[in-house]
Formats: sequence, structure tokens, C-alpha cells
Amino acid sequence: MVQLRMISFKDLNPDIISYNQNFESEDKKIADILSEEIFKHLPEAENKIWHAHPVWFLDENPIVGYSKQKKGIRLMFWSGKDFDEEKLSVEGKKFQDASIFYNDWNEINKEDLKRWLEKSRKIQWDYKNIVKRKGMLERLK
Repeated sequence: MVQLRMISFKDLNPDIISYNQNFESEDKKIADILSEEIFKHLPEAENKIWHAHPVWFLDENPIVGYSKQKKGIRLMFWSGKDFDEEKLSVEGKKFQDASIFYNDWNEINKEDLKRWLEKSRKIQWDYKNIVKRKGMLERLK
């Protein structure tokens, strides 16, 4: 059985901790694991509540975040379409995001998550300047 820890990272935005605490039991476990793993593997990323849910940024560019949706807790990678990962689903054609939904904390494969987070550092589209470029995305890395 996997041992769950409470998040106690001093640099994790307290708004994210509060966000997670508003969930029911199972969703809270999922959110706590996701925020802990993201923080662990992207320690240099700025983390905050953005558009009402937790998001991590590298150089002001959104990289990864999660939110509660009807289908479950959605983990989204802004540039995930280029990760070439079967478990990440791509829904739209306009942007480069890909995501996975979780309904039970046991569904989270930490090795997959670690690999995706490493790819999120190496593969990035420039969402930071999307308004300046009138909706057009440009590959950064």
C-alpha cells in the first residue's frame, strides 16, 4: 500500500494547499499526490492558482496544472500533444495540450508522471505570448 504524505513544502503556494483541501476525500488524495509530485520534479517552477486552478510555470509559461471536471481530476500539460504518450489524450486541434483524468489515487502512475514532467521541461510551446501573437503558438523547445 502506498503511504500518503501531507504536503508541507514551504515553497508550495498556500493557495494550492487550500484548493486541495476543498475536495472530498478521494479527489483530495489525487490532488495532494499530483501537487507533491509536480513540486518534487519541477522544483524551479512557479506555482499558483491561475484561472481558478493550480498551475506550474517555467519562465512565466504554463507547463502543467490540474482541475476538477465532470470526468474526474484532469491533469493537463500545456505542451503535452508533443510528448508522444499514449495515456495522454489530445482533444482539440488548436492548442498543444494533452491530459489524463483520475478518479482514484491508485490510478496515478508516478513513473509516467515523472516522465511527463521531465518532458514538460524539455518540450514547450509559447503560451506566455499567445495574445501578443494573436492566438498563434510557437514552439520554444
